[in-house]
Amino acid sequence: MRHHITVETGLMLQTLLPITGPVMVCVLVGFIWKKCKVPYDTDMVSRLVMCVGAPCLVVSAMTGAAVSRSVIEEMFGVTLVMIMATLLLAAIVIALARQPLRAYLGPLVFPNAGNMGLPVCMFAFGEKGLVLAIAVFMMLSLVHFTLGIALVSGRSVFQEMVRNPIIYSICAALVMIYGDISLPKWGQNTVALLGDMTIPLMLITLGVSLANMQVNQLGKSAVFAVARLTIGVTVGWGVATGFGLSGVAKGVVILQSAMPVAVFNYLFAVRYGREPQVVAGMVVVSTLLSFILLPLLLVYVI
Repeated sequence: MRHHITVETGLMLQTLLPITGPVMVCVLVGFIWKKCKVPYDTDMVSRLVMCVGAPCLVVSAMTGAAVSRSVIEEMFGVTLVMIMATLLLAAIVIALARQPLRAYLGPLVFPNAGNMGLPVCMFAFGEKGLVLAIAVFMMLSLVHFTLGIALVSGRSVFQEMVRNPIIYSICAALVMIYGDISLPKWGQNTVALLGDMTIPLMLITLGVSLANMQVNQLGKSAVFAVARLTIGVTVGWGVATGFGLSGVAKGVVILQSAMPVAVFNYLFAVRYGREPQVVAGMVVVSTLLSFILLPLLLVYVI
């Protein structure tokens, strides 16, 4: 019996370590780098990723993979329903806790589908998983950089939306997909090369950001961090089941929905003065908890 358990544990580690190991190591590199007080220009790297890497990754993955339009459209629809359901549950939790809606709705609704979600789905399901995860990321980004910023700022954000390169890359990818337009070989290779830098830089920057954050009111942060993960897993499983998804699509929806609080929520909280220290704690605690939760979710979806 003991031998059987040992064998099962070994097989599980062989399955999970190739997925979670690279993610954890890259985050740890960034964390240790910052703790060693080695200079790291987070603003420059973030701009490089947001303005060059992520847009190229979107175009490269969405136009280079053999995934049908119907599948992409389905993922867009599923993600939109997922956002709406998460918004509803998050609003109920915030109302019951008697906390300000503008401060906590964004962190509870928008997960880290970029920095963590993309690499986890890529390592778990390969190229198809990455493409489907990017479809989820695209819809989340559209809502986060429009409605999400409007919620936390309390004003129109049309100017910021127009200046966001990811919005343009999403539009370009959709035009190419629906117009049957393809880049020349050199162009496809170029966007693929530039897109490949995105995931490792995202993870390292996440580690640096975690090391930078000053966490106060840890109790409140922990409660809302647990709420984010609980809502994410519940909604992801419910929506995937409701739409009858299976295989890679189901796994991607559950994993992306269950990701921790996105770092962008902290940046928005700082910019608009919406309890940034509590939101910083939510990012840190939910990220640490997700590394515990992730193996269990991977066992389920794989």
